[in-house]
Amino acid sequence: MAHISRKFIDQHWSVFVAQGILAIVFGGLALFSSSVDFEYLIALVAVFLLALGIIELFNAINRHIRDRSWVPSVMIAVIDAVVAVALITTIKEPSTTWHMAVIAVYTLLRGIFEILIGLLSTQDNTDRFIRVLCGMCGAIMGFVLFNSSHLVIRFFGAYMLIFGICHLIYGVHNHTEKVDDHNARVEAAAKAKKTTKRPRSTKKK
Repeated sequence: MAHISRKFIDQHWSVFVAQGILAIVFGGLALFSSSVDFEYLIALVAVFLLALGIIELFNAINRHIRDRSWVPSVMIAVIDAVVAVALITTIKEPSTTWHMAVIAVYTLLRGIFEILIGLLSTQDNTDRFIRVLCGMCGAIMGFVLFNSSHLVIRFFGAYMLIFGICHLIYGVHNHTEKVDDHNARVEAAAKAKKTTKRPRSTKKK
């Protein structure tokens, strides 16, 4: 897996912020919703994953245009879309076992994928810690969801809150680094300009 350019992440921090906000909104709805209608909750999960996949697809397109590592984004977008379609097309199934298994497997795979991205594709130590931490939470929650029966949507919502907060922090951190790097370049350029304008000393004959 190719290393993700520091410059690319700094320029696309808004993608991570958008994913974080979307996940936090969904996580809050799923975790604190008073609805007990399983079909409604499954539809909510499917719409959320589809929206998440669309954002990731735009991220992949931007990476491809800029000749960056776009394969992981495409893989994530495809997984999100496939899971969303699998849930929405079987929403009328009388048994909920299928839906719970799909959500549990997705959470586990998403967690593993986040860990791999953090370890193999992220150069910054803070970014790596955030992605690995988020991935570990997903992997653990994936196993929990296999035994959560009717609470699967609530637990999935709790994981998405963690996922959203991690991605929001990830995006804000990279935006901060972008601003700091810009300020450092401006300061360095100003010092260089000041040095070049300094008059040279001349010796008297």
